[in-house]
This record gives sequence, structure tokens and C-alpha cells, in this order.
Amino acid sequence: MVGPRLVVDRVSRAFGPTHALSAVSLSVAPGEVHALLGENGAGKSTLMSILAGADRADSGVLSLDGVRFSPKTPAEARQAGVQIVQQEAALCAHLSVAENLFLGSEPAWLGVVQCAKLVRLSEAALSRVMSASNPISPRQLVSELSPSQRQLVAIGRALAQPNCRLLILDEPTASLSQAEVSALFGALGSVKAAGVSVIYISHVLEEVEQIADSYTVLRDGSNVASGRMADTSPLELVTKMAGRVLEEVYEHPERLAGEVALSVNGLSGVRLPKGASLELRRGEVLGIAGLLGAGRTELLRAIFGLNRVKTGEIRVAAWSGGKALSARSAAGPSAKARLAQGLGLLSEDRKLEGVSQRLSIAENITLSSLERFGSFGLVSSKRQHTATAAWITRLGIVCQGPSQRAQELSGGNQQKLALARLLQHDVDVLLLDEPTRGIDVRSRGEIYRLMNSATREGKAILMVSSYLPELLGVCDRIQVMRRGVLGAPKRAAGLTEREVLQEAML
Repeated sequence: MVGPRLVVDRVSRAFGPTHALSAVSLSVAPGEVHALLGENGAGKSTLMSILAGADRADSGVLSLDGVRFSPKTPAEARQAGVQIVQQEAALCAHLSVAENLFLGSEPAWLGVVQCAKLVRLSEAALSRVMSASNPISPRQLVSELSPSQRQLVAIGRALAQPNCRLLILDEPTASLSQAEVSALFGALGSVKAAGVSVIYISHVLEEVEQIADSYTVLRDGSNVASGRMADTSPLELVTKMAGRVLEEVYEHPERLAGEVALSVNGLSGVRLPKGASLELRRGEVLGIAGLLGAGRTELLRAIFGLNRVKTGEIRVAAWSGGKALSARSAAGPSAKARLAQGLGLLSEDRKLEGVSQRLSIAENITLSSLERFGSFGLVSSKRQHTATAAWITRLGIVCQGPSQRAQELSGGNQQKLALARLLQHDVDVLLLDEPTRGIDVRSRGEIYRLMNSATREGKAILMVSSYLPELLGVCDRIQVMRRGVLGAPKRAAGLTEREVLQEAML
């Protein structure tokens, strides 16, 4: 008989009056993938912080291979063989991929780094997770990588550590294409065969069903269910996470498209997109599908004025106080000007661009419209907090209150925070780049209902998503982007996932 690799026995953690964990217990066997499930705010991140040495439990016992395990720092946890890969990759942007992969453990001779050997080791580490369609060079700077590439580097770094006994993956596929997900799952198969245990956190239950051997469900900081993955179903897991049977996630009411709010003609960026054209009408949701790297994010950033435009025309007809505003520009105005015209962008990179981590929830939500909360250059915190409290309730943001720092929220709640800022600003055209990435099932339903409410008010939504069921479920029309070229629009109701994938790949 082989004992468990990890045992968590009645671990509790409180932050003031908030009980993040209440007597949580679980065990993970060697060579097992154990899914840790729960809605945003259920306590998953707190438990992972304790295991990774970034936080301490108030009570309870941890053991690793039968030995009591109580890391006081992340370095102690890593030394014990615990490696964690966060949803937002923690990498040094100014260093190369190779330097990041072996930071602190570079191959050296007499104090001099052996660069050739470092590159060889890095290529071997990257080969375990990298797809042919999204190559990464060990010599590239991390600052040059896309979010998906940075995530793969972080996972490769964890797998490259020779003493890794427990690998914790927090939403590891949130930024990955299907090909990259397949490569990652292949790598995890090798990890399991080597006896390494994996704790896998994900809101994508189809992936969990495919990769996990067992599971634990947390709700409000407590255990509510555990067992073998083969003995349950995604629907049962959703019910356990929510504490009730959820209605159909995708709500798609009848929408009547109105006048054109945004038109793009022949838009080309420095590299991507290439001659993209679209027409977005008030009261509709237009989806942009495509593989990672196809140019979908670049398209949204070019429209919003963040990426330089080489050629083409962007025409905005958003409403401000009942007056139509139009803008036509090949170079493109600034993001500030676009915001004034009624456009708002939700970035796919919420850590770097979506949320100001050190500011409070109230400051984040009101950041782009401070003039509404004071006069003579002074901002009324009372008015900020009153407005913020309404958004916290409406979006179901799990937090201690408007004064709490954004960095203390879970990833999904930070995403809601970024969306709340656009809604608070009352933009007319919402450019949403992966709006539900890292968000649990119930919260996704809340986001979709907010989108439906926005379209009923006459707002227009341009949405990028890598999750095809989502695009087909919530969009009215879909355009597929392939290598920077945007295809013709098609009604979502008549499309299948297979048809969209064929257009994106062939």
C-alpha cells in the first residue's frame, strides 16, 4: 500500500470576520490528478496559498509523504517539492524564456552560466508543453510573448524542477488554444507516470472530466463533496458547487438589432489584423472566433486605439447625451478619445491591464469616471462607495466591501471588477476580450445576463472568446478570424462548433 502524497486535515483560515476556509480536508495520491472545484470565492486560492507557503493556516495539519508540512515561505514550499503555477504567470518580463525557466538554478561552471547548456535544457522543458502552431524560442524575452505563451513557460518551469512532488495548476488552460491544451494534457500524463501529484483548478468541467482522477468541491470555504471523477458528471459537479440546480447557462433572448454603432472597413495593423471589416449594431452581440494568435485581440486593441493602425477606417456612432458622435480615422484616436466616444475595452490580461491591483474595489470601478464623484478636483469616497456597493451586489462580487484591495480578490472576481468599471462608465459599445475567462459557471451566467441587459438598453457588444459553446450560445452573429483575416459574418443560430473550427483552421 502506498500512502497519500498530500493530506490536508481540517485546515481553517480567517481574515477578520470572513472565514475563507473552515475545516477543509482532502488527500491526493502519488501520480494522481485531483481537481479542486468551487465557485469564485469558495476558498480555492486561499488553500493553494497555504500549500505554496504564501499564507499560514490558523488551524489544521498538512502533511507531505507522511511528514508534517508547514512552509513559512514560498521558498520552503518549493524546496519541499511543491510547485504552483498561478492563473496569471509570474515571470520576469525583462529576462529571456531560458533565464525564466531556470532562474536560480542555471547550469554554471566556476560561477559562469553555460549559455549553450541553458538553451538545450530550455528547449527540452518547452517541448513538453509547446505546440507546433505556437512556438517559443528560449532566447525570446518574456515581454515579447503572448499571454498564452507566458502561461506555457510558467508550466514548463514548474515541470523542469527535478524535485517536484506536488504540482498545483490554477486555471492552466485559460489562455491556451485547443492544441496547447492537448499538449499540456500529454505532458501531465508523463508527470503522472513519474509519480508526481497534481492539484488541478479549473472552471472548465469538460477538461476536468478528461484529466482528473478525483475531485473535491469547496463551497463558502467548506468541503461539500469529494470522490472519484468516474463516479460523477459535470452537471452533478455544477449542482454541488452552486448548492442548487442551475438554470441553462446560456440565455439568448430574441434581440432586435438597431442602427450601426461601430463599423470597421479594411483595418490593418502593423502585423495583425489584415484588412478586417465588420459592422456592429446596437442591441446585438457579435462574436469573433479563431485560434490564439489569429489576431482577434489585436483587432479589438486597434479599434480601441491601443494598437497602431496602418490602413483602414473605424467609424463610431455612439450616443452621448442623446447626440450622435462620429469618428473616422486611419491612424486611430487615443484610447482616451475612444472612451469619450462611448467605446470600452475589457482586456484579456486583467492582471496587467484590467485591474489596478493596489487600488480598492471602489477606486477601480470609478477610475475612468472620477469627475462624477466630486467637484473642484476632490473625489467623495462616500459617493464612490455608494455606487460601488450597488455594482458589488449586481455582479455578485465576493469581497469584504468597497474598500478592499483588488489584489485580495480571486481572479474571477477581479474580472467582474473590470467589467463593472465599463458598466459604471456607461459605455455604448463594449469590446469584450475573453470576458468569462477564469469565471465559475454561476458567475458566467451572471455575466451573460448583464450582457443581455446591456443589449436591451441598446448597447452593442463585440466579443472575443476561445470557448466555442459560449460564442454559439450568446452571440447573434459570428465572424471567424484566421491568420489576421476576418471572415464574413454568419448567424450563430445556424453554426456548429465543427464549422467554426474548420473555418479557423483550414
